[in-house]
Amino acid sequence: MNIHVDGARPRDDAERLILASIDEFIDIRRDLHQYPELSFHEKRTAGIIAKYLLSYGYEVAEGVGGYGVVATLRRGSGEKRLGIRADIDALPIEEATALAYSSRNPGVMHACGHDGHTTILLAAARYLAEHGRFSGTVTLIFQPAEEVGAGARRMIDDRLFERFPVDAIFGLHNWPGVAAGQLGFVEGPAMASVDKALIRIVGKGGHGASPHETVDPVLASASFITALQSIVARNVDPLEMAVLTVGSIHGGSASNVIPESVELKLTARAYSPAVRDKLEARVPALARAQAESFGAEAEVDYLRGFPPVINHVEETRFARRVAEENFSTDQVASSFRPRTASEDFAYMLQERPGSYLFVGNGDSAPLHSPLYNFNDQIIAPAARYWARLAEAFLS
Repeated sequence: MNIHVDGARPRDDAERLILASIDEFIDIRRDLHQYPELSFHEKRTAGIIAKYLLSYGYEVAEGVGGYGVVATLRRGSGEKRLGIRADIDALPIEEATALAYSSRNPGVMHACGHDGHTTILLAAARYLAEHGRFSGTVTLIFQPAEEVGAGARRMIDDRLFERFPVDAIFGLHNWPGVAAGQLGFVEGPAMASVDKALIRIVGKGGHGASPHETVDPVLASASFITALQSIVARNVDPLEMAVLTVGSIHGGSASNVIPESVELKLTARAYSPAVRDKLEARVPALARAQAESFGAEAEVDYLRGFPPVINHVEETRFARRVAEENFSTDQVASSFRPRTASEDFAYMLQERPGSYLFVGNGDSAPLHSPLYNFNDQIIAPAARYWARLAEAFLS
């Protein structure tokens, strides 16, 4: 098959050697895709990862923070230590691609490309073990439970960085709509924080023919949803980013009955910790005020998710320099905008310096879509990037 992103001849030995075994890694990726596992249930996936890493000659630790796998490879007398992370879990989505290798686990799908991220790092791991020119320690972190925002924190709580010290850590995510294999870098905030609010607006139910005898929580909820965007428009600095999304609203079951209560679920996203704090203060306050203006009450449970991904400047510039020195101009985005999606790699960047980068997935369905498909053409260039980054960092 020998898939290569631009059809050109390999530019160096790393690319040639990775491409020589690319069919094997495409098979690995498609096997992982057929048997996706939800967060905290990645037993099979972790076992496969560990098996390959052991065969490449890595020291392998399993069961780190759940089904996390950490592999280390030491070479030469260098004292520097590099960490590279890939996520391994899938989503509770019913696949609709009809591909020959589509998910065989009903209601579970690799709709975010974690099967691809895992395979990219395995391909890089093999190259580094067999051909890597470096002096120091490579630590490869295969993280479970990213989709629920808990895996990184659990690995850290399991003394990840004490047991496997690193001087810097890097990760990547594929991105649909960006040219296949193109690398993107963002200094500073690269992805948003995400928090959740569960809101119950309680009124007084009654017959729809006698609304004056009720306190209508549906009307209060509608007013709150409309007013919610005033927080973004009037409480947040126009030069900052904030996104408030009501994704669920439920109340009542009949057209002629005013219900007793309405339940809403919303998410709040920001790049700045200060804006994040502002949203946490204003959303509950507005919910209560809007409810009270209708004679209702609002019960608010505001749940902090995970923080924004904030890339360290020096490490991001280094990562970009590696790309510019090893890839053609069109494979490195001249500018790449931050994404408003979220990633629990943020926790790792709070513990160690590093950077989270992006690699284009081409013209595919969006992430978390039942029609999404990871682009196997990007395995080789992304694996080559990890290989070159490791060799540069540990030169």
